[in-house]
This record gives sequence, C-alpha cells and structure tokens, in this order.
Amino acid sequence: MAESTLSAIQGPLKQKYREDPGAALVTLRATGHLDDGVSCTVDTGRAIATAGLHPATGGDGSQLCSGDMLLEALVACAGVTLRAVSASLGIEVRGGTVRAEGDLDFRGTLAVDKAAPVGFADIRLAFELDTDANEEQRGTLLKLTERYCVVLQTIRTATPCEASISLFT
Repeated sequence: MAESTLSAIQGPLKQKYREDPGAALVTLRATGHLDDGVSCTVDTGRAIATAGLHPATGGDGSQLCSGDMLLEALVACAGVTLRAVSASLGIEVRGGTVRAEGDLDFRGTLAVDKAAPVGFADIRLAFELDTDANEEQRGTLLKLTERYCVVLQTIRTATPCEASISLFT
C-alpha cells in the first residue's frame, strides 16, 4: 500500500480519535464452542478453527494448538504493523517472512512439576525482508513495529485478564 493511500485512509480516523478519544475504544470479541472430546471450535469470522491438545500433551496433532495460534496471531499482527509502518515512512519492502517461535515446558500445563511455568517461557519474533532499506531504516522499522504491534505489546505488558464461569440460562 502506498504511503499516500494509507495516510488518506488513516488520516480521518486519527483526526476523529484526537477530537473524540472515546471513539477509539473498540471491544474485539472471539467466541468458542466446547466440542466433544478435548477441543474448542473458534469462529474466526472467515473460517472455523478447531483447537485441541498439542501432541506433547496427548493430542494427535489433527487439531490446532492454541499456543501455535498465539504465535500465528503475533506473526500476523507484526507483519501487518511492519507493512503499515513501512508505508507510512515510505520505505519500500518488496516482501519477506515473519517468524515467531516460543519455548514451552509442558510439565507445567500437565501438572507434572508445580515449579515448571505454564505458558511460554520465551518468544522470539524475527523478520527477513526484501528491501533496500539501510541499517538505520531497518532499525526504525523494527522499533516502530514493536511499539505499535497490538499482539506483541499485549504479550509484553501482560495485560490483565479476568476469567469467570456462568451457567446457561
């Protein structure tokens, strides 16, 4: 997307949000349905994704792993953010690859060792770009992508998350 196109689209939104900060507050939602066995179906709005146990916890690998889905969300958000940042700065990025990988100790989630963490102990995000951008420009791309990537910032800041259970009525 050209810088001028992105600016034309985002300019009025930015002005609206400056004038009315409340208009910028949007609640995103996701819904899943508990299926037979140990699985949960999530309607992504584009397709149905069925998540289940990772093979390291007894799954057969036929269903999506929610840990993989988290990394996929990070890759998607970081890729879109990098594209938006490069367009706004006028830095041509012809293409590239975004990769995320994370380390899990499954002893935690399987309650084998109470001292083992539940969740990712370390996540790495990497970009391999087809660009003529110099080292300083690439540094700026990375810095701004990290700053404005919603999923990355959510992971890094450990956003509070409440959980509750209620009964069908």
